Amino acid sequence: MNRTSDGVRRTEGSARRGANRTEAEAEKGEKSDTAQLLGRVGMACYGVVHLVIAYLAVQVAVGSSEQADQKGALQQVGSTAFGQVLLWILAVGLVLFGLWQFMMAATGYEWVSGGKRTRKRIGAAARGVVVIALGFTAFKIATGSGGGGSSNQTQQEFTGKLLQLPAGPALVVIAAACVLGVAIAAGVKGVKKKFLEDLDTQELPGKTKRWIGGVGRVGYLAKGVVLAIVAFLLAIAGFTADPNKAGGLDAALKTLAAQPFGTVLLIVVALGLASFGAYCFGAAWAHKR
Repeated sequence: MNRTSDGVRRTEGSARRGANRTEAEAEKGEKSDTAQLLGRVGMACYGVVHLVIAYLAVQVAVGSSEQADQKGALQQVGSTAFGQVLLWILAVGLVLFGLWQFMMAATGYEWVSGGKRTRKRIGAAARGVVVIALGFTAFKIATGSGGGGSSNQTQQEFTGKLLQLPAGPALVVIAAACVLGVAIAAGVKGVKKKFLEDLDTQELPGKTKRWIGGVGRVGYLAKGVVLAIVAFLLAIAGFTADPNKAGGLDAALKTLAAQPFGTVLLIVVALGLASFGAYCFGAAWAHKR
């Protein structure tokens, strides 16, 4: 009788532990789903920023002196009363997107393995840093505290600090080579449509499945072109030991506009950046967990 009672108690204990584990796993799943949802909203906000940058690039193409970079885009958004509300939404969304990227860097990309997964996780961590910084810039602009300098000023300050180090010019050239590597990687990702690896396209609405590959390809190619120009400017700064030769996104777009047929080229790149913004909306919907 005692043995039977002990067996019953052990069975009940096992059942309770199993139920507790199931409940904990369910709670963990709910928290993960919530983080995913907030991150996806943030990715859509990142798409909005690129759409505004594309608009500013077109303005530069037709002769405006707009600041065509991330900060300029956020300032453009916040230039009206409604835009101020939208700016707060973007600020929160961008920080959430950055946090989601950190989560992906820590535990994500389980659908790939080996070196590819490591590279994706490193890329997510780097993206998280960039996007959270952009989110805080949006907060500063929304609160009227400025939000720091333009991408050109930031790049020039960074280059100036590197040039002051031993072998500074060589370090700047190495940094330019790294940026060029990122630009080439973005271009290859676009050409080969590698970004589709991270999407569950079956979740997308019917017509979206057809255009997500196209806008993603064009978007990544445009990002690659812009980053390649940033790398070129950085390399010139290194070879001439002049930090003023460096520049960020704004300088890259304006350098492109100054070339023969620059207006046409810049409008094409602007369309590419708008395509990347559209891709962000689709990716926010269908990114794998």
